[in-house]
Amino acid sequence: MSTLKVGIASYEQMKARTMAVAAGKRRVSADEPKVWFTSTESFARVLSAGNRELLRVIAERAPGSLEELARITGRAKSNLSRTLRTMEGYGLVGLERGERGRITPKVVYDRVELDLPLTL
Repeated sequence: MSTLKVGIASYEQMKARTMAVAAGKRRVSADEPKVWFTSTESFARVLSAGNRELLRVIAERAPGSLEELARITGRAKSNLSRTLRTMEGYGLVGLERGERGRITPKVVYDRVELDLPLTL
């Protein structure tokens, strides 16, 4: 696996960056964050201790479905589904659709690196 580099920026900063890239005024370098959070608080919520434990369980146990993951973790399937869809939106997990609509969670990265400027 690999490392996902994430950054913190306001919505306005992310929009301005995206518009500059789209207009050809700015190039995205390979070492820049690929995923952005609007605050350190939102970053902390998505990667809370409980959610990091969930990622560890998925990586180590490789559950074949959300039902199996619910049995392993003791969490409700609806709660897991919501949490995993949020994580999927940030690129932390992949949700593979299998036979009969079965969803299999996969951990995409084994590390997250936070690029956090202390001054703007």
